[in-house]
Amino acid sequence: MVVSQHLLEHTEEDVENSTQNPDTNSPKPPQKKLALLPLIFLIYFEVAGGPYGEEAAVGAAGPIFAILGFTAFPFIWSIPEALLTAELATTFPGNGGFVIWANEAFGPFWGSLMGFWKFFSAVINLASYPVLCIDYLKLMIPALSSGIPHTLSIFISTLFLSFLNYSGLAIVGYSAVALGVVSLLPFLLLSLISLPKIDPSRWLSFGQEGVKKDWTLYFNTIFWNLNFWDSASTLAGEVDQPHKTFPKALFFSGMLTCFGYIIPLLAATGAMELDQKNWCGGYFADVAEIIAGKWLKFWMEIGAVLSIVGLFEAQLSSAAYQLLGMADLGFIPKIFGDRSKKFNTPWMGILVSTIIAVAMSFFSFNEIISTVNFLYSLGMLLEFASFLWLRRKFPSLKRPFEVPLGMKGLILMCLIPSLLLVYVMSVATKAVFVASAFLTCLGILLYYLMNLCKAKMWVE
Repeated sequence: MVVSQHLLEHTEEDVENSTQNPDTNSPKPPQKKLALLPLIFLIYFEVAGGPYGEEAAVGAAGPIFAILGFTAFPFIWSIPEALLTAELATTFPGNGGFVIWANEAFGPFWGSLMGFWKFFSAVINLASYPVLCIDYLKLMIPALSSGIPHTLSIFISTLFLSFLNYSGLAIVGYSAVALGVVSLLPFLLLSLISLPKIDPSRWLSFGQEGVKKDWTLYFNTIFWNLNFWDSASTLAGEVDQPHKTFPKALFFSGMLTCFGYIIPLLAATGAMELDQKNWCGGYFADVAEIIAGKWLKFWMEIGAVLSIVGLFEAQLSSAAYQLLGMADLGFIPKIFGDRSKKFNTPWMGILVSTIIAVAMSFFSFNEIISTVNFLYSLGMLLEFASFLWLRRKFPSLKRPFEVPLGMKGLILMCLIPSLLLVYVMSVATKAVFVASAFLTCLGILLYYLMNLCKAKMWVE
């Protein structure tokens, strides 16, 4: 379980091999590794997947605050998180990602708790995607709006998407490339068609008079649309030359995400009069019809469904390989590290993640993302602390990519997003507090239960 000394004593190549295969009995890693292009789009779908979902920021606070939020937030939050991920994922390139980092910094208890916080946030987040998918499909198929057809469609779509993930990470990666291109094209067309109609003064609107600002919804929307940069770190053991590939993939996916959000937002808010109450999830499809016609609305609805498929696949891959990494570290039973003989994918991790996602998919969308944000914030506070402590604990450790700042600069880099995390947590509802406290206690209980089972030799 303790790999710190091992990492310090071996060469970079040995570190990479040993982290991927902590014990000799683990199944061999797949022969086909993730290349740069599919990793870019997997990270992109971990974080964004397109402008779908950013509409609520306009409805909550008006165009100017939405534009400022999606312009400034990447500098406050996304860049620090991406830099942290690039350094730690290349220094400790094993499946498990942030679980390994917390374990190296503070020991197995905090490594395990980090794993449960991030896993619960990931699989609860998974539940939001089939719900969003059906919300777009019901615009074309009204029968899916409610009742048994609605419930059945969520269940079937979740199972189908999970099977696609089971078929192999390389397939998922290149599927993400195709899904990303097709889902972004309608927004590119929307932006080009909007150019002659744009009035820049509309960007400066603080919102319609009489419409109360909903800051909780505003911050939750922006935070939810721009987090999870570190999720792909759990796939580091499956990446070709992670010390070179990860920094490049994070940079290009970051550019794609930022421009993918801000350009369509500027086009839509600048090209039409503001009707703030309409700016909610799915409104971009209506904007497309108003500006270009029904043909672009239909394409955008199809693009939304494809984008949600990509989001689901990327998030499920991250969650499943995280469980594989936790099993290798001994935090959960070894069966969670089992791979499919045919596809070499972590079938147990995919199965458990899918079951939890199905169970959570019947909660409301706002309840889902609020709980996700709270649990993710807890994990990120621990992640920032781990990053700083590892710099202090192992100052001479070779880091293939290193954030070019001294300790004071690193503290400042982590402090600003940490204050944002505390704010996001402080505006959570009582139900979110209760749910997060329950899941935290469950994670702690599972840690001690696992230790007891290992001591009694009930599990391997």
